[in-house]
Amino acid sequence: MRIQSIHKKIFKRLFFGWVLLSLAIGGAVYYIESKKVDQLVLGLAIAESRFFTVELDRHSAERMEVLKQKADAFLKRHFIIVELYDENKKRILRETSPGKDELEQEVEQHGRAFPLENATRFRQFLMHGNSFLRVMFPLQDKNGELIGYFEGVYQVDAETLRNIEIDIFGTLLMVVLVILITTVMLYPIIISLNKGLIKLSSDLLKGNIELMDVLGSAIAKRDSDTNSHNYRVTIYSIRFAEMLGLTSGQIRNLIAGAFLHDVGKIGIRDNILLKPSGLTDGEFAVMRTHVLLGVDIISRSKWLDGAREVVEFHHEKFDGSGYMQGLRGNEIPLNARIFTIVDVFDALTSRRPYKDPFDFAEAMKMMEPDSGKRFDPELFGVFRERAYTLHREVVHAPDALLEAMLGSLVKKHFFSGKP
Repeated sequence: MRIQSIHKKIFKRLFFGWVLLSLAIGGAVYYIESKKVDQLVLGLAIAESRFFTVELDRHSAERMEVLKQKADAFLKRHFIIVELYDENKKRILRETSPGKDELEQEVEQHGRAFPLENATRFRQFLMHGNSFLRVMFPLQDKNGELIGYFEGVYQVDAETLRNIEIDIFGTLLMVVLVILITTVMLYPIIISLNKGLIKLSSDLLKGNIELMDVLGSAIAKRDSDTNSHNYRVTIYSIRFAEMLGLTSGQIRNLIAGAFLHDVGKIGIRDNILLKPSGLTDGEFAVMRTHVLLGVDIISRSKWLDGAREVVEFHHEKFDGSGYMQGLRGNEIPLNARIFTIVDVFDALTSRRPYKDPFDFAEAMKMMEPDSGKRFDPELFGVFRERAYTLHREVVHAPDALLEAMLGSLVKKHFFSGKP
């Protein structure tokens, strides 16, 4: 489930990357192809303007007539307006295609800015769905001296636009296909690399869980011959949390806390920890320090941060009479309030060095008065309704079955990819 989710996420990212890259490169292609038209018109105008340069430099009587004829020839090459200016920026010739008065007015409204030296000015604009290019550049004689200016308005004809569209479409199609092929080729490579990372991550997670289990088991075996208590109390915690609708993230923290709730007991002397009779006040004060010792131990691992809620607060009581901080009510973290109930329940229904197990009815009867005192009354009410089923499934199960049940629950919440 987790791998499928990652595959889906990778596919989405590659797909959106393909779309964005196609749009970006497609836009660049469109811009470049559009500029080709500008350069085509400019090249045509500059090439043809050589004749104007020669005629402007001559001072014959026929000059204006020759210039007019050449301008008329320009109008047959998709130029709509042709204008010539002398070196003083005075217009000496203007020719316009018939029926283009509106276009002429549009050009005049925008005025004109004469270019400097060898610079060229051109602007593209649309009118009634047609594309026009306005170009203006200086004219020079053979010695490089300024002798005038040429200005023309060129209409991009339908055939040229169609050719541009074909070129753009063909280039875009090629670009999109190349990017698509690259994306398709990248997908299995990324998936292959990702599988390796997932396996490494999974192995590291398994290693952390195993170490957590080993440490919890080592502590459990100090006052018991088996891991049964740790297994049972963790299973109870998980199943109870699921009934309450906790997220997998919250349950993962609860699992870590359940495994390591008494980890601090590693620092308690055997004559106190294993004493079969009641503890003296002094001995009980020493026993209480296992909470602080446990917090100190898990604080050395960032991965175990989530366990702290249970390790540090599972001896707090709902009415504020617990230790180590005397928290009350909802000041006590939810995971700690859950664990307190199941820890006491398992302690009553299992064998300890100092007592025999109570049956289910006796245990619930003994816990009832602590609802609202030691236990969160709302949580205890839910637990009371479901406890018999949990107890029946877990209490008499051998260690091997408990280990299998716990392994299944741990896998569900650590390896499903759920938040």
